[in-house]
Amino acid sequence: MTFAPIIPASGVTGFRLLSQTEATQRAVFDRQPSLARDVDYFASKISDVTSAQDLVSDRRLLRVALGAFGLDDEIDKGAFVRKILAEGTEDPEAFANKLVDPRYVKFAKAFGFGDFLGARTGDVGFSGEITAAYKERQFERAVGDQDPAMRLALNFRHEIATYANAADPENSAWFSVMGDLPVRNVFEGAFGLTSAFSQLDIDRQRDELKDLNNRFFGTKSLEVFQDSAEVENLINRFLVQKSIQDGPSANTKGFTALTLLSNAATGVGNLSIQNLVLSSG
Repeated sequence: MTFAPIIPASGVTGFRLLSQTEATQRAVFDRQPSLARDVDYFASKISDVTSAQDLVSDRRLLRVALGAFGLDDEIDKGAFVRKILAEGTEDPEAFANKLVDPRYVKFAKAFGFGDFLGARTGDVGFSGEITAAYKERQFERAVGDQDPAMRLALNFRHEIATYANAADPENSAWFSVMGDLPVRNVFEGAFGLTSAFSQLDIDRQRDELKDLNNRFFGTKSLEVFQDSAEVENLINRFLVQKSIQDGPSANTKGFTALTLLSNAATGVGNLSIQNLVLSSG
């Protein structure tokens, strides 16, 4: 049986309820036979993979490898993926370093095929690191099937740390954010930016984002998001703006649940949601 994450409401209310039950829901989600088989296969086979060609040639392994970095849609681009992995990241002219999306660099660096020390696939803990990320991303993907905004919010919660802790969080890290489409979408949504924003000169985009960050968070630096409370503040702003943009109606997914929650002074307790999750598993 396939378990679909339970999201009883949309927007900030729904995300809070999802966050409260996330650990329980993930535990049920991870027990799905198909997911468990993928994870077990990867753990048993990956140490024998020593080249980019080896990985790309095994579709089951590649599905987990790409999925761990949110790159599931690249599964059929064998030559493209092989080139990213084979050239590594240490050479400034390596293919991954020329791509806008920083997830490709993370992907290539994690496997290490084209770098000086070579493949990391046999390292202690490597398979666990990749499969844990894969399970996390697959849960987010399942959430996104029901509410794309919540998938973006979950992804933002862990990915923003990369940029908040970067060497230059006030300047160059903003360019990385702009290349990471899921993270960028959260910033643009939270700041109320329209599609016309992406048509601006790249330096102008960076400056606008910095100015808006300063307006709402008191600094032009992404370093502010080292504070988990500020991460949640930005996510909440994103979800509120998304709700305003979409406009609630009786036909909106979760509208009835949201209305009931809004009318209840105390909301819904953790226990009732967790019982619902466990009964669904």
